[in-house]
Amino acid sequence: ISIQDRKKDIIISGGENISSIELEDTLFDHDEVADVAVIPVPSDEWGESPKAFVVPTSGDPDAPGVTAEALIAFCRERIATYKVPKEVEFVTELPKTATGKIQKYELREREWEDEGRMVGEG
Repeated sequence: ISIQDRKKDIIISGGENISSIELEDTLFDHDEVADVAVIPVPSDEWGESPKAFVVPTSGDPDAPGVTAEALIAFCRERIATYKVPKEVEFVTELPKTATGKIQKYELREREWEDEGRMVGEG
């Protein structure tokens, strides 16, 4: 057994465990991705599903140089279909600490604020 992710960063989608690190590593292989964070977001169908926040190499989320659909297709060619992000959002930057660590909890709070539960609560 190999643990690659923090429990809160494991996405449980339809009973399958998905590592956010594996998705991030896959997306980093794309030339148009400068930075990325993947988190679980609410899904009526699956409980949770993966969502990628991507900083494009262009630096402009309005002109990222690649489409969300193209990034999803890129992932689909490299990893199991159930692991592929269901959504991609282009952003200017990701929230980070003073030492440069991505603050995924800020992204999770934003995505889960309208839910009656928080990530990992079933």
